[in-house]
Amino acid sequence: MSLNAQIKNDIKDAMRAKETVKRDTLRNIQAAIKQIEVDERRDVADADVEAILMKYLKQREDAKAQFTDAGRNDLVEKEDAEIAIIKAYLPEPMNDAELESVLKEVIASVGAESMKDMGKVMGGAKSAIGSRADGGRINIMVKKLLS
Repeated sequence: MSLNAQIKNDIKDAMRAKETVKRDTLRNIQAAIKQIEVDERRDVADADVEAILMKYLKQREDAKAQFTDAGRNDLVEKEDAEIAIIKAYLPEPMNDAELESVLKEVIASVGAESMKDMGKVMGGAKSAIGSRADGGRINIMVKKLLS
């Protein structure tokens, strides 16, 4: 079952179980998927859905940080619930050792030697790693390995 179909089924299950937070979160994700389907006139693949989930996760984490700074614990709890729901659909994140290993392979394959080659490494890394690590973590590790 594709990730898109799984999300659609889980929306129905959340509606039956009256889980409003899960229902609303999945509906927001489904709206983003539908927007791509309509705008680009194509069916989305699992990789596209994972990219949408990563973007939505980043938005939720940013909102959580802002609510934490403002002392709005009620909204922080809501964001935590949404983050947990989103993470359930994403693959298991890489630990630092796995990430470093993959990045060393990418650096070797593109022939990167200095920080000037960071763009090439980041492009290869995003395709090799996908949604198993966020761009910020990859960026930090690449800088460490190239310096």
